[in-house]
Amino acid sequence: MDDGARFRLGWEEWIALPELGLPALKVKVDTGAKTSALHAYDIEPFGSSAAPKVRFMMHPIPSRPDLAIACSAPVTDRREVTSSNGETELRYVIETPMQVGDRSWPVELTLTDRGTMQYRMLLGRQAFPEDVVVVPGESFCQPPLSYDDYHSAKVREVAPDRALRIAVLSREMESYSTRRIVEVGQARGHTVEVIDTQRCYMTLDALSPEVHYDGKRLPHYDAVIPRIGASITPYGTALIRQFETIGTLCVNPAAGITASRDKLHAHQVLARAKIGMPKTAFAASPKDTDNLIGLVGRAPLIVKLLDPAQGKGVVLAETKKAAESVIDAFRGLHANFLVQDFVREAAGEDIRCLVMDGRVVAAIRRTAPNGEFRSTPGPGGKITAAKLTRAERETATRAARAFGLGLAGVDLVRSADGPKVLEVNATPGLQSLERGAKGDLCSHLFEMIEKRVRPVPVRRPRKSGARNRT
Repeated sequence: MDDGARFRLGWEEWIALPELGLPALKVKVDTGAKTSALHAYDIEPFGSSAAPKVRFMMHPIPSRPDLAIACSAPVTDRREVTSSNGETELRYVIETPMQVGDRSWPVELTLTDRGTMQYRMLLGRQAFPEDVVVVPGESFCQPPLSYDDYHSAKVREVAPDRALRIAVLSREMESYSTRRIVEVGQARGHTVEVIDTQRCYMTLDALSPEVHYDGKRLPHYDAVIPRIGASITPYGTALIRQFETIGTLCVNPAAGITASRDKLHAHQVLARAKIGMPKTAFAASPKDTDNLIGLVGRAPLIVKLLDPAQGKGVVLAETKKAAESVIDAFRGLHANFLVQDFVREAAGEDIRCLVMDGRVVAAIRRTAPNGEFRSTPGPGGKITAAKLTRAERETATRAARAFGLGLAGVDLVRSADGPKVLEVNATPGLQSLERGAKGDLCSHLFEMIEKRVRPVPVRRPRKSGARNRT
């Protein structure tokens, strides 16, 4: 074939590696080298032995060490490679499509730290199909690309399916919710690992904070999904804060979980955000019983412990005398509690809304069994899909946002003057929601994580000499 008709490459070219989220790389073409190499640091294997993967970071622009792109790919091999200076290194090998001009073909790349090199990628002779000719005396035979692509939405578009490493913090390895999260995440190509919260411990250090687990330092996770039980809230949220310090995306932040678990604090958060809820009062002095009841209204009233679980510690006082007796009993136990208006028109029903990433993805109506005022799922209770009004959707999303939760179960009741929030749950169970809504809800969770972890456009550095504007 005549060289003029063949696909020509110069000794340096612009290429793109779309599946790695790299829209523009300036590479050196070296026919003297057999293999190709891509700059990578913080290289870390993950996944199963049957389908191993590797994750790594890379600086695509030599002059921009502040711009780091996280990449991941299946591992095709691991082999020893001898560099030009005679040093031999055991490297991970990946294969990924390479875009050059209007052509694309798969290329095999070894991963190594090229941080001191002018070119972040070296193309060896094995990377070229038969119809490609390298012209050593020329450069940039193919159309140029631009590093500006890292400052635009294009950087989002080129890496939609990057495999992620995700941790689920849970002590209930076999619970329905944990199993579903793992199952759906793995089906989407991610590595999802369940970590027992209480088996973790932390190193607090200004330069290198770490999380350890059973004697080993935990690897870097792209995201953490907290499933923290109420009994270990203090330690669980401390662990989440450690992940936040490291820079890991936490679906629900520690502050939001802590606030939602403290019922008094939770009501204060809702009140500050001007979100409708039943009128609520709190006090600690026994002599204030009458005034406490008067602040809320007349009987019937709900008297609720500040940390009830599954409806326990929630009492309906149908008369003022009954309310006084319950309040005095709780005070005798030195228990903290709330007194709350009973929304009679709810008629033993509430609605649980599952909010993910600022929108309601499912809603179920929970109906209490006959003779019971609490709609918490249990024997004799009924769960059906719920159709929400616009006001109810807005209330649920505002409540989740008030706590900063990416995933929340918001319980509300329908009252004569609009929806009222009863509780915001940072660790909602998924079984009743999936059964009632008849849908796959975990996919929404991973769509949110993928969107948040995916590379984002970065600001261009300020040019030297530019004036600050006020």
